[in-house]
Amino acid sequence: MRERLTISHVGAQGDGVAPGPVFAPLTLAGEVIEAEVRDGRAEGLTLIAPSPERQVPPCPHFGTCGGCALQHWQTDPYLAWKGEQVRLALARQGLEPDIRPTVGIPPATRRRLALHARRAADGTVSLGFKGRRSWALVPIQTCVIADPRLVEALPRLIPVAAAFLDHPKSAPTLHVTLTETGLDVDVTGVERRSGGLPADRRQQAIRAAEAADLARLSLAGEVLAMRRAPRVRFGPAAVTLPPGGFLQAVPEAEAAMVTRLLEGVKGAKRIADLFCGAGTFTFPLASVAPVLAADAAEGGIAALKAGRAGLKGLSPIEAVARDLFRRPLTPHDLKGIDTVVFDPPRAGAQAQVEQIAASGATTVVGVSCNPVTFARDARILVEAGFVLEAVTPIDQFLWSAHVELVGTFRR
Repeated sequence: MRERLTISHVGAQGDGVAPGPVFAPLTLAGEVIEAEVRDGRAEGLTLIAPSPERQVPPCPHFGTCGGCALQHWQTDPYLAWKGEQVRLALARQGLEPDIRPTVGIPPATRRRLALHARRAADGTVSLGFKGRRSWALVPIQTCVIADPRLVEALPRLIPVAAAFLDHPKSAPTLHVTLTETGLDVDVTGVERRSGGLPADRRQQAIRAAEAADLARLSLAGEVLAMRRAPRVRFGPAAVTLPPGGFLQAVPEAEAAMVTRLLEGVKGAKRIADLFCGAGTFTFPLASVAPVLAADAAEGGIAALKAGRAGLKGLSPIEAVARDLFRRPLTPHDLKGIDTVVFDPPRAGAQAQVEQIAASGATTVVGVSCNPVTFARDARILVEAGFVLEAVTPIDQFLWSAHVELVGTFRR
């Protein structure tokens, strides 16, 4: 039996929410729909009364592709909603800082894509994204959030993907990164327990990488072919990315983060850059003061050190490989550091933040891709005498429910 529902608001995962609650994907506050309701979800939706904030989605794959959830929402209310998600997460921890307007990121700017590969019954290979709430592949011909150079490369990447579909249990994902020197592709999801990728398939993959003019091709971090070192620029440094290493998804979002970090660390005497990766923030921070950079990824630390070698005009950088979850830097390790920057994974940095709170640091700038864990960690700093002065949401993952942020604390 179909029900008529009125959407009250858009929830944290990007679905419209009707009383019940009933979650209705691709709907907006105030809209009236008819749908079958199963296990608290609306299915087979018919839109009866659209919101005035609704717009025509720009992508032909929207609605089936699971990559974007909010292309149907006009820009201003969409960005305001992202800011509200940050406010709500902080408010649950009793925090009410100045939340600045959400920094919007334009389409056609994303430099990283995770493309899934599948072989059809007729033998053809497709690349695409997983469907909405499904493991099924949605083959794509375009992607409006991606840099056009990634879209242009899609046909050339299909022969590369085909080489990794040897085993029936393999479900390859091509992690494609656009660098200054070309495409860097790291492949995961290849069956290993049955002997891994056979030698003939490796040769097929290498030939396909050459034909596609990839800068580098790797299999779960193991380099198979490299025509050119895949380089990106962090401040004044040209850094060769480690295979499968972390990189901010959108250069414009990274630039927005750097701008706010530099605002926050003005006047610093010595800075700790924790969860530093290959130096995304380390090099810009070294234009202000000497930096102690730490991260668990040894490949990232090696890349950072190599990028620093021979570079003039920056303050000293000390880079160390250290698991900051298991062995956070202690107040002793942070002695003499007055400013700390941290940019952890989605799980946050609770153990490390507890040590920062006990240190002599007077300024802390946090970068996060998860407002909930950021708020939890922020509470620790506030209880130790810091004030969370300002938070800036950044819409790095356009038209998704994810939101990044930068927050500045002063003791």
